[in-house]
Amino acid sequence: MEKIRKSKKRSMTNTWIKILGYCKKYSFVIVLSLVCAIVGTVLTLVGPDKISDLTNLIEQGLASEIDMGAVLKVGLLLVSLYLMSFALTSVEGWIMATVTQRVSQNMRGDISRKINRLPMSYFHKTSNGDILSRVTNDVDTVAQSLSQSINTLVSAIALLVGSMIMMFVTNWIMAVTAICATLIGFGLMAIIAGRSQKYFLRQQKRLGAINGHIEEMYSGHTVVKAYNGEKKAMQEFDKLNGELKSSAFKAQCLSGMMMPIMSFIGNLGYVAVCVVGASLAANGYIKFGVIIAFTMYVRYFTQQLSQMAQAVQSLQSAAAAGDRVFDFLEAEEMDDESDKTLELGNVVGNVEFSHVKFGYDADKTIIHDFSANAKAGQKIAIVGPTGAGKSTIVNLLMRFNEIQGGEILVDGIPIDLVSREELRSKFCMVLQDTWIFEGTLRENLVYNTPDVSDERLDEACKAVGLDHFVSTLSDGYDTVLSDKISLSQGQKQQLTIARAMIADSPMLILDEATSSVDTRTELQIQSAMDALTQGRTSFVIAHRLSTIKNADLILVLKDGDVIESGSHAELLDKGGFYADLYNSQFDVSAA
Repeated sequence: MEKIRKSKKRSMTNTWIKILGYCKKYSFVIVLSLVCAIVGTVLTLVGPDKISDLTNLIEQGLASEIDMGAVLKVGLLLVSLYLMSFALTSVEGWIMATVTQRVSQNMRGDISRKINRLPMSYFHKTSNGDILSRVTNDVDTVAQSLSQSINTLVSAIALLVGSMIMMFVTNWIMAVTAICATLIGFGLMAIIAGRSQKYFLRQQKRLGAINGHIEEMYSGHTVVKAYNGEKKAMQEFDKLNGELKSSAFKAQCLSGMMMPIMSFIGNLGYVAVCVVGASLAANGYIKFGVIIAFTMYVRYFTQQLSQMAQAVQSLQSAAAAGDRVFDFLEAEEMDDESDKTLELGNVVGNVEFSHVKFGYDADKTIIHDFSANAKAGQKIAIVGPTGAGKSTIVNLLMRFNEIQGGEILVDGIPIDLVSREELRSKFCMVLQDTWIFEGTLRENLVYNTPDVSDERLDEACKAVGLDHFVSTLSDGYDTVLSDKISLSQGQKQQLTIARAMIADSPMLILDEATSSVDTRTELQIQSAMDALTQGRTSFVIAHRLSTIKNADLILVLKDGDVIESGSHAELLDKGGFYADLYNSQFDVSAA
């Protein structure tokens, strides 16, 4: 835990360095933007000096005759200066908006690529809503802060330093007076910024938590309704919402104090300058125009403190969001396999598990010593009670998780010697949890399988009994599957089975592939699956033991170990655990 805390502290310290690292490739345009800001600031600062000259001309003219030509000349110069300052400021804003959008685009791209490199264990420990919050809310917060704060901060610093220099050039006594009055603001701003940072970080974490809860409740809304869980779900939401409100209130309340404080300090600076300036003018040390110019410099000076306070507030929020983004980007990845060039080639389908050992936690083993041989073309059924490790075996075969001991071989080649992509290209898989994405029916069926003809689609859909459903769709295979097209759970499973048929890989994994279909459809699918598994090495996980009677080999798992193996008839003759499991299902059915 201590290591984690230190790591988080280091991450917060380096967050802005990492954010600025994303801006490195845009260094030239950022420097150009800074130049525009500085030049625009210089032009702005020349204005008060010229206004002072204009005031002096009018003051002199009161005693004799006003030189309208000189006044017009100074007025046109002022208009030209402010127009050029406006143009430069607009260019600066356009550049920073472009850069920040590119940065946020690159961040999202890195997150998308990172997701594909993360092990499955990461997603077991992190909610989908929290990951979505990092991709959307946190990246947007960083982008908005970059866009709104960096150029504001640069302009504010440039105006602050420039106005300070001009004040000293104009009159050092009044400059010292103004600076002393505003030093209090710097101190208070630093104290508030230090205290509010932890609340900004807490606010982003709470936002991720509430997004995760909403995503879970929305996806499981039917279950919530069925079990009258609305009250409990609302209580949990109110709790998370309250925590978010509390942390957000503290962050915004502390940072919101900056503006009133800066406003008070600014007014205090005005009063101090007016008092000292009036005293100096009364004694003939300065002219009235100097006081007018100085009040403008003081305005620039104090306003920039307020701008800096706002920018610091925004940057704190960005640092908290950036910390969550980089925490995700720095999560431990799967091993790089770019150097693995070994290919399985034309797979025959011999699969061997040799003394496989695995546990999700280092101190808790789930699969203790699993050994099995699947010959090419065999149908291997894996059965056992819930929690026995059936799905875990399949996950290890697909390398969704890495084994901790022993080895798994395909055609005599250890699967850890080939890349994950190469291994998975030899399998097609149908899971109990169906996955349908928003797109056309055709896109869902041929997912990542190139050059699929309509004839092949027709054959697969007919084999699983989906052809009637397709015929009812107005656009056939080009119908977009969305909320308007209602698919039953059974139809979704039929679609995923058809997808596996179209993929036509040499090995097949079926994890409760017929669990959501009716008996008639199950028989139709079972017939299609028998044809599909012909000549392919197939691994079938099943709770309904009647569906795997024709399996060549049945592996009976209990507590992570194979306790029985053989054909259906052989295991029934043994009268052991499998026989009890099989007979108990029919006893329940009979009852």
